[in-house]
Amino acid sequence: MDVDVLIVGGGISGLSVARWLAQRGVTVELWERAAAPGGVIGTRRAGGYAMETGASLMLNFRPEVTAFIEQSGLASRKLALRSDAPRFVVQRGMLAQVPTRLGSLAFTPFWSHCGRLRLLAEPLIPRGGDEAETASAFVARRPGREALEKVFEPMLASTFGCDPDRAQARAVLPRLTALEQRFGSIAVGVFARKLRRQAAPAMEMFSFKGGMQSLVDALAMNSGARLRTNCAAAVLAREPDGWRVRGRTDEGERCLRARHVVLSVPAVEAAGLLDANDPDLAALIGGLEYAPLAVAHLGFERAAIEHRLDGMGFLVPRAENRTLLGCQWSGGVLAERAPGGKVLLSAYLGGARAAQVADWDEATIAEAALGQLAPLLGLRDAPETTHVVRHARGLPLYHGNHLHRVRDVRERLRRWPGLHIAANYPDGVSTRDRIVSGHGVAREICGQREARGATI
Repeated sequence: MDVDVLIVGGGISGLSVARWLAQRGVTVELWERAAAPGGVIGTRRAGGYAMETGASLMLNFRPEVTAFIEQSGLASRKLALRSDAPRFVVQRGMLAQVPTRLGSLAFTPFWSHCGRLRLLAEPLIPRGGDEAETASAFVARRPGREALEKVFEPMLASTFGCDPDRAQARAVLPRLTALEQRFGSIAVGVFARKLRRQAAPAMEMFSFKGGMQSLVDALAMNSGARLRTNCAAAVLAREPDGWRVRGRTDEGERCLRARHVVLSVPAVEAAGLLDANDPDLAALIGGLEYAPLAVAHLGFERAAIEHRLDGMGFLVPRAENRTLLGCQWSGGVLAERAPGGKVLLSAYLGGARAAQVADWDEATIAEAALGQLAPLLGLRDAPETTHVVRHARGLPLYHGNHLHRVRDVRERLRRWPGLHIAANYPDGVSTRDRIVSGHGVAREICGQREARGATI
């Protein structure tokens, strides 16, 4: 064998697998088709602004992610963000602050009288639902339809890019659905854990000095893998004791034999590599839908914006009928993303709600963002900096019975020893989820090597 493990794809998933494996002494080569690793995660700097191409921060409650960051030398570069920073949603064309403290959640003017009563009645609602239940049905059944329309729908539309009417509740709201299954109620579950001193792990929210690019750079530099950029896998073939992979590089064709192969690429690329080996598995993966996503970064003089910009930003419910999903601003918690006296607005457009954004050019995206932001934030002047990031396949959609599809994919993978998938379409789109998934794939590989008597 040329190498123990070949990882195809150098996004955060592939880099995470490489890092976990290197810590166990496994030899790894990583192929990335682009000129640099990172996938959709990266930070572009211009005019003193730091503009993220993908994820802009991390929300973490997993101890393995904490250990991963510390072992990668990134703990000192973390920028902690206030978890209690105000958040807003658009209501009838204006920004309204969302109540976030559990004790006062139902006692604010944010809710209508009926909506408030429905929230308070949540513990009385009987346990229900099944695996195929949609996110909309779950939320409407438990905290109520007003909570769905004002909070959960815009949150899911921005975080997952999905349509809650089609997304599987247990796939996109796993912690809340688990509380209902265990305790019969979300509120009862939260209070039961507190009484038993089993509160959920504290949620830590942070970015890094230098932006999310710092995470990519640290992993690429210390991944422990032989990293080859501008190298795209073209053919994957099974051999008696492993896999043979042929790839294309700037210098010509490259062939490599590996005991294990990890596919850490978008679903359509994985399906293309798998089709000759297992058409049914390729069809399962290739049938996944994606939603387009665009980010318009707009830099302003602070005086050009009337809103106080206190907090994180805002989300937009679908009832507002906008292509804008939400906006994050650099005031306060993300101040380092803009020079002194200036503000960076990062507007997110698209998702399943506005798939037509995929057909827009950058100028149209920027114009749409400005047109929708102006009345909400009181923009008094044009931006001094504009940068648009487009992702044609921005987010995989967990529509239909997504968990059943994932089980089918994993069942078929068992027929192909040494073949693994580490990507955002099976089990989570967040950076936290990708690191956790990388840890799981690395453990699986090490377990299989130990079973074969390999030295770890």
